[in-house]
Amino acid sequence: MSEPMATLEKVKRFIFDPVPHHRALGLELLACSPESVTVRLPYRPEFVGDPVSGVLHGGVITTLLDTTCGCAVFAKLTSPRRVATLDLRIDYMRPASAGLDVIAVAECYRMTRQIAFVRAIAHDGDPSRPVASTAGTFAIFEGKSKRPDTLVAPKETP
Repeated sequence: MSEPMATLEKVKRFIFDPVPHHRALGLELLACSPESVTVRLPYRPEFVGDPVSGVLHGGVITTLLDTTCGCAVFAKLTSPRRVATLDLRIDYMRPASAGLDVIAVAECYRMTRQIAFVRAIAHDGDPSRPVASTAGTFAIFEGKSKRPDTLVAPKETP
C-alpha cells in the first residue's frame, strides 16, 4: 500500500467533523496517525445510564468506539474513501468511573481492498484497566459516494 494520506486535519475534515452526532456528544479527536487514533468522550450527566452510580450508558461508549475505529480505518487509507461498520464486537469489562472522561484508542491492523480489521480499547485514565475492548470489521467502498457531499468538507456556517 502506498503512503497513507491521513493526518489529523484530513480525518477531522472528511470523517470526524461532518457528523453532527460527534459534535452532540462532544467527541474530541486527540491524536491521529496511520498507526492509531485517539478520541475523548467527555463525561456529562446526560450520558449517565445509572443515575444512582453515575456510570455512563453503554450506548455512548459504543459510539465512541465505533467512531474511533472508523477513523482508524480512514487514517490508514491512501485516498479518501467511504467506510462503514460491518461488525463491531464490544466486550464491556467494567463500568467507567463516574465523573471521568473516557478515552478510546484504535488501530487498523489489517486492510484488504474492501475490508479493514480494527481493534480498540476504551479507558477512563488507565489503559491497563480498560472499560471495554473492541474488535471490528469495516467495509471500504470503491469510487465516489452517491451523495455528492459525502467526501467533501462541510461548509462553515456564519
